[in-house]
Amino acid sequence: MFKEKNEINYYSDELPLKMVIETFDFHNTDEALFVCDLTKVEEKYITWQKYMPRVKPYYAVKCNDDDLVIKTLAHLGTNFDCASKNEIKQILNIGVQPERIIFANPCKPTSHIEYAKSNQVLNGTVDNEFEIYKLHKYYPESNLVIRFRCEAKEVQCPLGEKFGCDAEQDAAALMLLAKSLNLNVIGVSFHVGSGCKDFPAYERAIGIAKNLFLFGALLGYEMNLLDIGGGFPGSSDENFKISLNRHFPDETKVNIIAEPGRFFVAAAYTLICKIHAKREIRSPHDNKLLTKMYYLNDGVYGSFNCILYDHQHVTVEHFLEKDNNLPNFKTLIWGPTCDALDKIIEETDLPDLCCGDLLAFPNMGAYTVPIASPFNGFMSPKILYFLHNKNYRQRKEEK
Repeated sequence: MFKEKNEINYYSDELPLKMVIETFDFHNTDEALFVCDLTKVEEKYITWQKYMPRVKPYYAVKCNDDDLVIKTLAHLGTNFDCASKNEIKQILNIGVQPERIIFANPCKPTSHIEYAKSNQVLNGTVDNEFEIYKLHKYYPESNLVIRFRCEAKEVQCPLGEKFGCDAEQDAAALMLLAKSLNLNVIGVSFHVGSGCKDFPAYERAIGIAKNLFLFGALLGYEMNLLDIGGGFPGSSDENFKISLNRHFPDETKVNIIAEPGRFFVAAAYTLICKIHAKREIRSPHDNKLLTKMYYLNDGVYGSFNCILYDHQHVTVEHFLEKDNNLPNFKTLIWGPTCDALDKIIEETDLPDLCCGDLLAFPNMGAYTVPIASPFNGFMSPKILYFLHNKNYRQRKEEK
């Protein structure tokens, strides 16, 4: 029934996950399965346009480099944040123009800089003097965006230790160095951290950016790009609009961009796993059941790598009837490999399940697919893609 990899299944009323559970032949496969609803990617784009119309999204390719996701975002008009030669190549290969790309890795290998130059990818971030000297040698025609550090207090993945110069002590000095080397600075950028919940961090960073814009203008630079980075966990917040309009009102004609990743793709993916083994831990004194343990066909070396690398707390859903008052038990969920670190959920409550039963893990689209490995010989899941028929008809009419 379902189309092969990189082809889209269209649906109308019935939700994709329900379709897959009812009709996919899970009995004859021991591999996990991703269900990707591209309609949710399009809905996220609409949400972004509604709440932050002034901010142009440059999708962070590293978050999920799936070709169909990339093509969907490109079709919608999203631009792209690339961190390497291969990411730039992937985006160019689907027909995206180089001016829709920012090379947003502050520390670039020389060969990657040369590739960006040969393909006219002009804009890139820097945060130290060594990188400025490197660009002066290998790509003096490029446009520099100075990245400064402004870390959020509550964040899923902090980045400030690795990237970003000190805004007060170093940012102005880097602009002066670029000026002395006849390099062009067009703006500034920051990243408050991935999965940010501290929205005042954006207010602080945008205020710093305003001061750096003024300093750049004093040096004779045409400062026209503000990159507010990524880290958006949900739709958006009114604080963004207030802060941007205070420091960069519409009449300033500054191009404001962002680098969202998980915002667009997290909710689009649901992972379906099969229980292939089961254990029960009982008290040695009275044989009382203490914990049920289930072993799945995907784990932290595969799609659940987000637990280790993205500090994600995954949630699980079962497919038993939920209105029959089944008792729940303390449950521990393991991945399939022989490594004791391959633990998916330390403790949760689930009813009594059997080998062959299925579990679903929603919101699995961010920092999962591109990082998974076939460790211990367990392969990465197949992906089934879906798009709502209404969206399909609209696309056909547009063409």
